[in-house]
Amino acid sequence: MKKEFSVKTIVAIGIGSAVFVILGRFAIIPTFVPNTNIETTYPFLALMAALFGPVPAALIGFIGHTLKDLTYGSPWWSWIICSAIVGAIYGWATRNLHLEQGEFTTKEMIHFNVVQVIGHAVVWGLIAPTLDVLIYSEAASRVYTQGLVSATVNSIAVGVIGTLLMKAYASTRTKKGSLTKD
Repeated sequence: MKKEFSVKTIVAIGIGSAVFVILGRFAIIPTFVPNTNIETTYPFLALMAALFGPVPAALIGFIGHTLKDLTYGSPWWSWIICSAIVGAIYGWATRNLHLEQGEFTTKEMIHFNVVQVIGHAVVWGLIAPTLDVLIYSEAASRVYTQGLVSATVNSIAVGVIGTLLMKAYASTRTKKGSLTKD
């Protein structure tokens, strides 16, 4: 069964990609490793994944990262692909959340964060540097160091900021069964 995107989802992909670019350009904190930053893009991507699912989140990660890279010069495809993969992982990890119903329980927070940490370790610690070596013939020691630092700082950023964003969003929603008719 083919599920088509709603207008709301398409608009969210466009706006989400634009926000990804803005955060990626102006809301980063450099680390001690060259070309490696603490990103606020991924906590935002986690929220978008929780609200719209894995495919829109993958598209936001792919489009947003591509546009961000183009503002610096040329796209770095290995990491762009990985941003899409991370978006899909977030979407998969958040598929059973009930943010729209005003719920984001401690159990849900723990589950999401365990999955996102594992996802970051695999994507940034293994896939991105391996693609850097294969596509760009980069020095393995450098790109694996960048990958491990990125996996660590992105996991922390998403664990703190992403969790707070999702909790804040859920708190703005009316909990199911909390309204009564007079």
